[in-house]
Amino acid sequence: MLEKDKSPSYETLLNSMEHVVYHLNLVSGRYEFVSAAAAPIFGLSHQNLNDAGGDVFARHMLPDDFQMVRSHIADIAQAHPGQRVATTVEYRLSEPDGKLRHYHDSMLLDVGMDGYALSATGVAVDVSKRNEAELALKELDAQFRATMDAAQVGIFVLQNAKFRFANKFLLNAFGYAADEFIGLLGPLDTVVPEQHAMVAEQVRRRAAGEPGSPYEIKAVRKDGSVFPARIVGTPTTINGQPASVGTLIDISEQRAAESKIRELADFDALTGLPNRRLLRDRFAQMLAIAEREKTELALIFLDLDHFKRVNDSLGHSIGDDLLCAVAERLTTAIRKIDTLARLGGDEFILAMPGIPASAAAEVARRLLEICATPFMVAGHDLTVTPSLGISLYPRDGKDLEALLRNADTAMYKAKELGRNAFQFYSSDMNDATLEHLLMESSLRQGLNNDEFILHYQPLVCLKSGRIIGVEALIRWIHQDLGMIMPDRFIQVAEDTGLINPLGDWVLCEACRQSMVWQSAGLPAVTMAVNVAPVQFRQAGFVEQVAGALAASGLEARYLELELTERTVMHDAEINLGTLSALNRMGVDLSLDDFGTGYSSLAYLKRFPVGKLKIDRSFVRDLEVDQDDQAIASTIVLMGHNLRLNVLAEGVESASQLELLRKMGCDMAQGYYFSRPVPAEQMAELLREQPFMIKE
Repeated sequence: MLEKDKSPSYETLLNSMEHVVYHLNLVSGRYEFVSAAAAPIFGLSHQNLNDAGGDVFARHMLPDDFQMVRSHIADIAQAHPGQRVATTVEYRLSEPDGKLRHYHDSMLLDVGMDGYALSATGVAVDVSKRNEAELALKELDAQFRATMDAAQVGIFVLQNAKFRFANKFLLNAFGYAADEFIGLLGPLDTVVPEQHAMVAEQVRRRAAGEPGSPYEIKAVRKDGSVFPARIVGTPTTINGQPASVGTLIDISEQRAAESKIRELADFDALTGLPNRRLLRDRFAQMLAIAEREKTELALIFLDLDHFKRVNDSLGHSIGDDLLCAVAERLTTAIRKIDTLARLGGDEFILAMPGIPASAAAEVARRLLEICATPFMVAGHDLTVTPSLGISLYPRDGKDLEALLRNADTAMYKAKELGRNAFQFYSSDMNDATLEHLLMESSLRQGLNNDEFILHYQPLVCLKSGRIIGVEALIRWIHQDLGMIMPDRFIQVAEDTGLINPLGDWVLCEACRQSMVWQSAGLPAVTMAVNVAPVQFRQAGFVEQVAGALAASGLEARYLELELTERTVMHDAEINLGTLSALNRMGVDLSLDDFGTGYSSLAYLKRFPVGKLKIDRSFVRDLEVDQDDQAIASTIVLMGHNLRLNVLAEGVESASQLELLRKMGCDMAQGYYFSRPVPAEQMAELLREQPFMIKE
């Protein structure tokens, strides 16, 4: 207890302290001693402070804190009568400037026998800065935890092989509550068993202070499910003990994206079959095995016949569905070790290891058989046939590109021979392929260089002998080879699509020439132009005809389009619309090579056709072959019954002409009258009319 009679040196010592030292008489309520450190708190001098009495603290202490201090002292005194008891208490004082200060008061209470405190001697320490630091630390901790919980990666602290901290993301990733996870589980509890050794080694290295590289784990959730994750750990120390801080990233979406990328890179997006890239990889493995084991390997190139017609008539969506149906059906016919790939469009490749020629032929037959059954697609009953080409390793090639090229060549041979069949590759096919390629290149060059001309053959009325029409026939004046007849290049033009620009040119040139003759005062005659099947089926054909007429100024009634019966009978319902549109325009239509195809009379009577042309094969032996006579006579009779004109082509003799006149045939053309001639010579024939019958 501090008393007034203490030596001045002792008081000086107490007054020099930065903390408030006091002795309070709790009975009188006055401070018997207060050190000088208290004076600034209340804005008083040291003398005035001693004179102020004990209530100066009460006036500056916050009311709630004052009541708390009084209750605390009373509770201590009641519990310790007649004793000297040490205790502590914290309170807030308001300084003259209104600023609050926090004090920690360590006091010694003298308690009377009645359980009331008599005096308090203590030291009051300003802990404002400490409290502020603790508050700041709490705020910082709260901010840290908020930041950790907001992070979109798992964050953890490991020590002694246990998780000492885990943020919300990590807890959610594993499906645990904090009290189930922190301090109870370690890394080995969160990975698949087969990775225990690897993860234990990583934990050991971090505990030893070794820096680590990222590694991947198969993480196990509370419910037993597994997900891929990437871990990065960094060694540290906590409370002087080794520890590590790490992050966990859930890479499930990344792995799914990588899988999707691999799928897109290796598989056809439409059918799900392997694409060219994956085919190449698998074929390389097949080749390695075949080379090592000295076995054969077969490659089948499959192309759907006339698939474009499906797209053109029913739309690409139906075409895509058909391709998927074909792919699914083909898959059922192959072995697990085989690879069926889609190259694009309607082209499929089947690679088969350990297959000799005989077995490859059996597979090809089976593929033809399974495609023979119609495909039901979007309510449409569709029949599609394939053409197949087969090449064999090592006979036909030592690598994929050579085998693909040769199988492709064989496939085109199958198409050439009638489609819906298969062909093995032979070296002779390369010669034909090379000629085909050279012809295609020359055709393109010829179109660019205007190397094509038209010759014209007269169409003669058998009653009058008058030339009433001409047929336009294309000729190719090759810069090196001279004149090339159409039988050498038309098929190549059709196969390559060049028939469309070539046919457009013929149509425009024929219309132009017809107007040149009319402008020169020559008789207006019908200009007959042959139309190829591909040209007729192309989109916008009717508009192209209208454009040629408009560009030349030729009236539609002077233009006749010749189509083979095979052309118009294929997809007859669709073609009927095109034929009707041309007829409404005023263009005449004729069926060329009649009798060689498969016309339906039911359709024939519906088609707006004005003329039938008897094929030359029935005219050639007309004088000696009674069957030909019967056929020709029947065509004439049928044509007239259908109110159609009939023209015989290929007439080369007077006796043929006489027989046709007796049958009632209306018109004829052939070498008997004239070979196809250039425009200038045809103009002379039109002017002279040399075949007129003289009365």
